[in-house]
Amino acid sequence: MGNTRGAAAFAVWYLRAVAFVNFLSAVWISLGQDVRRHNQENLFTPYLLTAGFASGVFTAFLAVTMRRRKRAAWILNLGLSGAFLGLFTLAMAFPEIRRHPQNWVSLALTAAFVAALLAGRREFYAKGDRSNPRLAAAVGAGGLLGASLLAALLVTVTNRASAPSTFLERWRYGALRLVSVAADEYRVPGIAPPTWVDVAVNVLSTVFVLAVLYAAFRSRRAVDPLTEDDEKRLRELLDRYGERDSLGYFALRREKSVCWSPTGKAAVAYRVVGGVSLASGDPLGDPEAWPGAIGPWLAEARAHGWIPAVMGASEEAGTVYARHGLDALELGDEALVEVAEFTLEGRAMRTVRQACNRVRRAGYTVRVRRHEDIPADEMAFLLRRADDWRDGACERGFSMALGRLGDPEDGRCVMLECADSRGELRALLSFVPWGPHGLSLDLMRRDRDCDNGLMEFMVIELLRHAREERDDRAAPITQISLNFAVFRSVFERGARLGAGPVLRWWRSLLRFFSRWWQIESLYRANAKYRPIWEPRFLLFEKSADLPRIGLASARAEGFLEPPGLPKWLRRGHLETHR
Repeated sequence: MGNTRGAAAFAVWYLRAVAFVNFLSAVWISLGQDVRRHNQENLFTPYLLTAGFASGVFTAFLAVTMRRRKRAAWILNLGLSGAFLGLFTLAMAFPEIRRHPQNWVSLALTAAFVAALLAGRREFYAKGDRSNPRLAAAVGAGGLLGASLLAALLVTVTNRASAPSTFLERWRYGALRLVSVAADEYRVPGIAPPTWVDVAVNVLSTVFVLAVLYAAFRSRRAVDPLTEDDEKRLRELLDRYGERDSLGYFALRREKSVCWSPTGKAAVAYRVVGGVSLASGDPLGDPEAWPGAIGPWLAEARAHGWIPAVMGASEEAGTVYARHGLDALELGDEALVEVAEFTLEGRAMRTVRQACNRVRRAGYTVRVRRHEDIPADEMAFLLRRADDWRDGACERGFSMALGRLGDPEDGRCVMLECADSRGELRALLSFVPWGPHGLSLDLMRRDRDCDNGLMEFMVIELLRHAREERDDRAAPITQISLNFAVFRSVFERGARLGAGPVLRWWRSLLRFFSRWWQIESLYRANAKYRPIWEPRFLLFEKSADLPRIGLASARAEGFLEPPGLPKWLRRGHLETHR
């Protein structure tokens, strides 16, 4: 096993080294000329191609895909390098070829690379999407046609030659520029574009190559979403074990997929975003059966070359994930309020108490109902108002949001409707069930023109309503989960006397980004209720994967739009919700 991993690592580092030489030759002109002269006068050195930026991008992409253990990348590398090795071996039979030392070096490197590929073949197991070959062929054919026509158009518009030329000649010139930087020999008297046009066409060729490679090696994206049977089984687990995790109900988001334990007593719900298999919260079900669900989820991620990650796991679940090789990073804290222990009395609650009294004096009232008790026409009106008050074009949320307000299957959710003194609806809160005795915040919407303190007033009214019903209901609400405060401990400890310079710098940086992402404001909004803070963790395999996990999380939560690719290249993409 060690030999195969070492061979696979050698193949990856070989590609990285060649990519470095390519990029270096793109800026070191004399080096690039030497490499190109060697390729033209002697034998072609594998993967150096034109020894420039486009070649560097090509080999760097291959290195990345090989690092992700893509089987398709292994096949491509073995085919190309095997063909080069065969040509080298045959060419070495000629004395004029053997007398050049650099050819022996190329032969040795190619042979070592091929040997490493063969020895490490079992390490390249990640599957791609079955449609990748067809998609890559379509992108290659269509992209080459479109890029060559665009290149021909650029040459036509900027042509400075006095002699005439046909469009077919200009098209041929542009197409050759796409695949080679040595276009001087292809010039005709009627074609003389500026230098920047040649550079632009070369850049266009790099984009074209990246598009083809992306289509050929992309990870499988379209994963089977929850079926009706999956959802039924998950709801059964929530009925039995739902009180363990306040985020458990959000596993029912229907763009998620699910991995079951062999016994069916536990499950991991996840979604694949940008090559990251992103789970959220704790596994559902019996904690003793969690390893049986975590193992298949990790195995599936590795089989497809996905990066496994978990957002918002509790400390108990994080410990179990750690036994499967994942590291933990404290992501923040969840604000939990115990109904029986909450009070508005005391100096610490003075600000909240004054805000609530001010709103109550203004004539605002709150109505609390289960979704199943709201008539269909009233629910349709609430949905329209919620859409009107939404901040942005799409719903946000993934780990702590359900994303489907008013669905008939979610009748046990709780809706808070706040109306002003004229009876006009001004704000909404929706909570999902957290076991039989808890609620977890799902959605928060309000009219931007309403009075300050309205949300605090609604939360206090919910706590009052829950307290009044404790003696009247068989299953009263005893705990409520509010928003999640990212890096709460940084804000709290960084403001204390004696905080170190690193902690103060980290707090200042988070406050800077809070101008756009409400990091500090969420912490302060939750801290008003003096809640119990429950830490939540991000689980990951390798620190080098954190940037990709961060981007995938931002996309899943709706804070980043998917890359600007055509919709047909983003097959299987589902809108994120909050």
